[in-house]
Amino acid sequence: MTHPLSQRIADVLALDPRALAIQYDGNWWSWGQIGDFAARIGELVARHGGSAHPRVGIMLRNHPAHVAAFLGVLVRGGTVVAINPSRGNDRTRGDIHALELPVIIGTPEDVATVVTPSPTTTVVAISDITESPQVVPATAGGTAGSSRPGVAVWMLTSGTTGPPKRVDLTYDMLARSVIGPDPGQSPPPTKLRRGVAIVNSPLVHVGGVFRVLLCLAEARPFVLLPRFDLGPWIAAVREHRPRAVSLVPAALRMVLQSDLTREDLAGVQAVTSGTAPLSADDADAFTEKFGIPVLTSYAATEFGGGVAGWTLADHARYWHAKRGSVGRANAGAQLQVVGPDGSPVTPGEQGLLQVKPAQLGAACDWMKTTDLARIDDDGFVWILGRADQTIIRGGFKVMPDEVRAALESHPDVRGASVIGRPDERLGEIPVAMVELRDGASARPHQLTDFLQTRLAGYEIPTAIAIVEAIPRTPSGKPDLRAVRSQLDEILRAR
Repeated sequence: MTHPLSQRIADVLALDPRALAIQYDGNWWSWGQIGDFAARIGELVARHGGSAHPRVGIMLRNHPAHVAAFLGVLVRGGTVVAINPSRGNDRTRGDIHALELPVIIGTPEDVATVVTPSPTTTVVAISDITESPQVVPATAGGTAGSSRPGVAVWMLTSGTTGPPKRVDLTYDMLARSVIGPDPGQSPPPTKLRRGVAIVNSPLVHVGGVFRVLLCLAEARPFVLLPRFDLGPWIAAVREHRPRAVSLVPAALRMVLQSDLTREDLAGVQAVTSGTAPLSADDADAFTEKFGIPVLTSYAATEFGGGVAGWTLADHARYWHAKRGSVGRANAGAQLQVVGPDGSPVTPGEQGLLQVKPAQLGAACDWMKTTDLARIDDDGFVWILGRADQTIIRGGFKVMPDEVRAALESHPDVRGASVIGRPDERLGEIPVAMVELRDGASARPHQLTDFLQTRLAGYEIPTAIAIVEAIPRTPSGKPDLRAVRSQLDEILRAR
């Protein structure tokens, strides 16, 4: 039996084949073109996948052909194994080798660079939806254990603090996330939406998967950007005047610090922001400059999407009293904060956050997180930082996110990242990496002076390195492993 998510994708692709579906690099592709290419990929998967629910590796890039290939696998009931080709050739090559996939898909360049020929793997190179895929079929039988029934996407986490791990995003989870709590009873759209969305989240990240599938579920055309870049992004906003846009904190700060005006963002009624912490000061500064409320949220790959967030109604009523919160639990989701013994704490008390995501259904167990949080009497949630990233400096707790937010409140600072560094006397000390705005000239000692009235003495970084760009993951979060390695190299050289 076809899953409701697969059926919804197929129904929307067939709704009006001649209508415009995806705008990319100034050109439009129709629903029919996307659907035809998806069908080609689906046929290849059925022929070479080796099982009814094959794992299909896709080296995902934000391109219409990759969107179509992704949808083609889901329509056939397979599992998309997300492979990030931006992690470096050696790591990507090793990842592919370890996965032992029956089918792998990528651009001709990616395939030639990181795919080692294997007799058990069919390799499919895709360039454009107007060109036929180039197929090198396997010469031997499929790999053992290649089937993963019920899993739509085997997704890589962002890997900000350690090696990325793979998480099952099931068909049920994604269907509940983009269709509704009872996807099988939700009738498909009978006509296409008129508004055009903008997708700038990477397809290799859960945010990109969610936004693409949401557009499909709603039958909404969208602009697909290869990445967030201020020029193409604002051009799309000016052209299509979307009512809502999504910006990760790093992108939001770029918009905030630009010369754009409210007129440039005409039509935008709300900005949603997630994947990483956003300071209340930045949210307020954005609203003051553009007159647009910023609706922050809380999500994770493991949850299959968001579990808490602000609504426009809550923002209008509560923001000034609850600023800095990530909002309240989404419909169907449950959140609680527990103490060291695992028992729920009283409202307002700090502890570890546990979640029951609506995407997993009513019968799921509490999922433990490593996030420190508090929830007040009205159900508003504050994320206070990661318990596993807390810096203990001579017995004092330093929360990196609080130090980062203080640094980012300096007018010259575009972004910051704070980590702990071993210290013989104090155990750990905070150090920071800072990326300045274009044309800014702040020096480390000036930033340290700036922090004197904003942080306790023990919270102020003992070293601040100013760099051209902070290394980031595809989702826009600082890549803490790369930050640590680069900081170690900089500080050793001093």
